[in-house]
Amino acid sequence: MWSGERLDFDALQLRLVTARAALPALVRERPASFVVFDVLAAAGHDTRGLSFTDRRTLLEELARDWVAPLNLSPVTRDRAVAETWFNEMTAAGVEGLVVKGGQQAYEPRRIWLKVKARNVVDVVCAAVIGPMARPETVVVGLPVRGRLRIVGRSTPLSARAGRDLVRYLRPPRGDHPWPEEISERVVDRFNKESRTVRLTLVEPLVVEVSADVAWSGRAFRHPVRLVRVRPELDPDGVQFPDYLGV
Repeated sequence: MWSGERLDFDALQLRLVTARAALPALVRERPASFVVFDVLAAAGHDTRGLSFTDRRTLLEELARDWVAPLNLSPVTRDRAVAETWFNEMTAAGVEGLVVKGGQQAYEPRRIWLKVKARNVVDVVCAAVIGPMARPETVVVGLPVRGRLRIVGRSTPLSARAGRDLVRYLRPPRGDHPWPEEISERVVDRFNKESRTVRLTLVEPLVVEVSADVAWSGRAFRHPVRLVRVRPELDPDGVQFPDYLGV
């Protein structure tokens, strides 16, 4: 689903929780596209034993008369074209490329390669999970409509990254923009549990993270990776990244 010139994952997920009676109106107001990238059966015949090249040929034959919103995924053998897609399509929220071997049959396990685009961005660490002396993960925020909003957490910190971070962590001075307890869904949008997570609040600090381009509209869809601490930067100077399109 599209929102302006970017893919809108939240709008797509809304289809899963909308009451059946309200779905027809939602479909008319926010139509979706369906993009097909493989074919596992055709005319009652199992095609999973065919090579990807043969399955693709069959899929292109099936798609000959398709019109939007039914779409055939793009594919190329040209590395230069793939690199162009990788560099340009991420602006629309496409996470990256999937690389498959032409002679591979279909298997119910990952035998292909997913190459994800990532950006290095400055965010604000205003809390950690775990004790301040031994942080397990970093909770990061960005300025949204004049306030620092939680937009995700990091992958588990390595021992070295944790030691480096501890050197700069300080208890918060004065009022803090975040509560001490939040829903686990705030930092893990794929978690369906309603448990709470206790935050160790710290004085806001700028950190540099590596994040993929998947943005839910309110937060990073996947955990970010801590790259380094930026103690020389002012947290009030952190800006919302333009590439997120918000």
